[in-house]
Amino acid sequence: MKGAWAEEAALHYLLGKGYRLLGRNRRTPFGEVDLFMEKDGVHVLVEVKQRSTGAFGTPLEALTPGKVARLLQSARFLLGRDDLPVRLEAVLVHGTPKAHRLEHLVLEV
Repeated sequence: MKGAWAEEAALHYLLGKGYRLLGRNRRTPFGEVDLFMEKDGVHVLVEVKQRSTGAFGTPLEALTPGKVARLLQSARFLLGRDDLPVRLEAVLVHGTPKAHRLEHLVLEV
């Protein structure tokens, strides 16, 4: 997978922040969830977006309103209910495996 290194970098970053991994690349009828995690009793779905250059836009530009809506549907599907605490987050990876920086966002829904 082309962006596997970016997902791995995001995972290690989040683990270092106290997140607990529940699953990776979880498929739902609404799409794939890159990282399914838990932090302080809250389930967290994390989308990882990586761009090595700006030629195809920024990682943030890849997080369209439709993508965020599908993530929320995926959260409900994975949890099996609507009333559990859940948060959507994104880790944006700018650069290449040898030289990159991470940007961590909580998505408003």
